[in-house]
Amino acid sequence: MEEYALDLVVEPPKEYQSYFVPVPKELLEDAYKSDDFVVFVGPQHGGSGHMRLIVRVKGDFIVEVIPDPGYVHRSMEKLAETRLYIQNIPLFERPSIIDFGNYNLGYVRAIEDALEIEVPERAKYIRTILAELGRIGTHLYDAGILAVFIGHTTGFMWPFAMREFIVEIFTRITGTRITGSFIVPGGVRRDVDEKTLNMIKRMLEALEYRIKKFEKVFIKNPTTIARLREVGVLSKEDAVKYGVVGPFLRASGVEYDVRKVEPYEAYDEVDWEMVVGDDGDGYTRLLVRAEEIYQSMNIVRQLVDNIPEGDVLSDDIIAFNKKDIRGSFFEAYSNLVLPEGEYTTITEAARGTLLYTIVSDGESTTPYRVRFVTPSWMYLKGFMEACKGHRLADLQAIYGSFGYFPPEADR
Repeated sequence: MEEYALDLVVEPPKEYQSYFVPVPKELLEDAYKSDDFVVFVGPQHGGSGHMRLIVRVKGDFIVEVIPDPGYVHRSMEKLAETRLYIQNIPLFERPSIIDFGNYNLGYVRAIEDALEIEVPERAKYIRTILAELGRIGTHLYDAGILAVFIGHTTGFMWPFAMREFIVEIFTRITGTRITGSFIVPGGVRRDVDEKTLNMIKRMLEALEYRIKKFEKVFIKNPTTIARLREVGVLSKEDAVKYGVVGPFLRASGVEYDVRKVEPYEAYDEVDWEMVVGDDGDGYTRLLVRAEEIYQSMNIVRQLVDNIPEGDVLSDDIIAFNKKDIRGSFFEAYSNLVLPEGEYTTITEAARGTLLYTIVSDGESTTPYRVRFVTPSWMYLKGFMEACKGHRLADLQAIYGSFGYFPPEADR
């Protein structure tokens, strides 16, 4: 009877085997012979997103967490080899749709480096504004999902309502709420008028007022603090060891931000502070991102106030009438060929370091190879380590504190 029960777990019926991701049989056998248990969380679980977590527990203490990602894998790197360079812009922004500005930037900057294109200053400011608005929107999104994971429904509704401020600005600038595909090699698709810039400033005032209220409702709520403080602690050494990036790395005391270390776009034109924590627990990871929202708003205000006049597309790549952009972009970029070689950029996306590498054969209008590594994929091992020793009930709190986004990791 015992052997039959074990086989039933390990070997599904034949008609379902093609859909089944096997669990190491040794893991189940060891757990079955001891007082350990194996708990499956996801991939349809509300506390796991589109990822399965294989959790080994002793009693209700977590011994090991084995992530099983890939449920929303779209083979973006392979798809990119069959598309024109310009067609890959909307492809690569989809892993994190609210943060499309940063995802556009990383890919487009690699193309600009290859072609040695100098982007006009006004375009750099607009691109940086989009990147920082996306950072704010992503942090609000992650705060809302974290609230759901720890059972705070109101904490979910507030940031998602505030996120609408951001997507309304995106609509005004790009014509769409998300996945704007607005940043292109050489600049941006079109200019942003003074009325829209003033609208951004008014939006930030309204947003800041509501975020301060959200702090009282959720961030400084005693229940939130109790669920996250000293939970999922990741030391400075472990954060570096396991490749954690972005605000989650900085929450463990590591002072690293690509925007400071290797400034790009207009980041060297504005004053802002890198937000760093010390405790490395779930609550610090939340606080770091909350403070980064204020820093991003500060950056955007400076950019709007000091945006220079001028073109928004480089003369090096414009091959059509600027006044008749619609319908001309595809034609202008369809014959784009990069010099033979390998070109890499590192960008500080909302959740951390974003890496693009484009390999060109120097002849084709499609890339020979694109390597695309996202933040969520990089800090997955750090999440696994942070879970060890905590209770099973803390799993979703730790998961949410990392802002893990399965579509971003799976790509």
